[in-house]
Amino acid sequence: MKKSVRILVGAVCVILLVISWGVVTNSKSTSEKQLTLINEATALMHSGIYIRAVPLLEEAAGYDATHTKTAESELKRAYLALMDNRGFPRRYTTLLEKQMHRRDAEPYVFLEAANHYLSSSKTSEALLVLKKGIDRTGNNYIIKLYEDNRYLYEMSRISYDDVTAIINDTIQVKSDGKWGLAYADGVIMIPCEYDKISTFSRDRAVVRNGNEIYAIDKDNNRIAVPYETVSDFGNYAESRISLQTDSGWRRATGDFELGTAVFDDIGTYSGGYAAAKHNGRWGVIDFTNQWLIPAEFDEIIQDELGRCYAQGVVFVRQSGNVFMYTNGGFSEEVFEDARPFSDEGYAAVKKNGRWGFVDANGALMISFVFDDALSFGQHLAAVKLGESWGYISLTGSVVIETKFLEAKSFSDGSAPVLTDRGWQFITLLEFMKGGLGISP
Repeated sequence: MKKSVRILVGAVCVILLVISWGVVTNSKSTSEKQLTLINEATALMHSGIYIRAVPLLEEAAGYDATHTKTAESELKRAYLALMDNRGFPRRYTTLLEKQMHRRDAEPYVFLEAANHYLSSSKTSEALLVLKKGIDRTGNNYIIKLYEDNRYLYEMSRISYDDVTAIINDTIQVKSDGKWGLAYADGVIMIPCEYDKISTFSRDRAVVRNGNEIYAIDKDNNRIAVPYETVSDFGNYAESRISLQTDSGWRRATGDFELGTAVFDDIGTYSGGYAAAKHNGRWGVIDFTNQWLIPAEFDEIIQDELGRCYAQGVVFVRQSGNVFMYTNGGFSEEVFEDARPFSDEGYAAVKKNGRWGFVDANGALMISFVFDDALSFGQHLAAVKLGESWGYISLTGSVVIETKFLEAKSFSDGSAPVLTDRGWQFITLLEFMKGGLGISP
């Protein structure tokens, strides 16, 4: 090997050694510097001098080195000690957010953040953190804290004389003898000025004002009128509404385009199906007039909005008994009464004078112990014990006290309840859109 080549190789080796030593030395010095900063800050905090410890710990936490987690832990301790000072609550929650966003975020971080929000009366924020923690870690302590707080609610100051059930984040409400529409939390959407109003769907509802029937939009503008004489109407859902014409009940679109089939009565569509009465008997039809269940029965069980179908199940009454239709056939189990399923959860069924709950396969999930009940909506079901109504969870435990005169199902985070003031609305804090009411 030529002398010049040997010199070049040697120089390269020296450079590599220098670089390697530099990397190791720099890494070591960063870790050592981080530890020095932490120790200095800890000494200051031991003397109660938190304000001077903060910049040291923020610098230490800014390094990606061995003691980063220790620096962050001490920094949070300093922030908490300075919580009464402007800006420090935000610094604390920003650091928590940073820790929660890490791929290897540990359960304690979510619990710490949630407890901080709960102690600050920010329950909505706490519940969001807990849900995120459950999704990320599945930790049982996080799940328990979420369950302990998820049923907290606020009650609106708004009240009405009468209401229906919530659907599509809206509800029909009555005040001073007239009907309008409100949002799920009770805030008015369409003023109570109509003799009758349908459910709101696809940006419209149908109303009766004196002798006139027409469609309105969310801004209360008239947007469509019927082509034929219409004397009554049902609820509007899934782009269909039932209209009573001179020939009988017929289905129509939101623009009042009438179908040709005529029935004795028609319910409200849900999941593509509606109860229909033909020649004095009830069955269930789809959009194309095909019968899912032939019109051979005394009654198809419907809820107060006229819906009968959800989760593939319909309840049918025949000769005083109620049967469950599912998977193309009828169950052998016989009930005294039932409430239709919603899109999730269990259905309320009655047996031996008491109400319990079954799943979509007919299996008993909650025993027959209630005086009255509605099917589940948003993991909660309204139940009556004695003279009062409250709510149970899917475990059957009462999670919202039975203290209301009457109650309806939850939807979009809210539920109407009857109090001495009339129909008011309770909204789970998890779904609050901003100070609507007072704490229960």
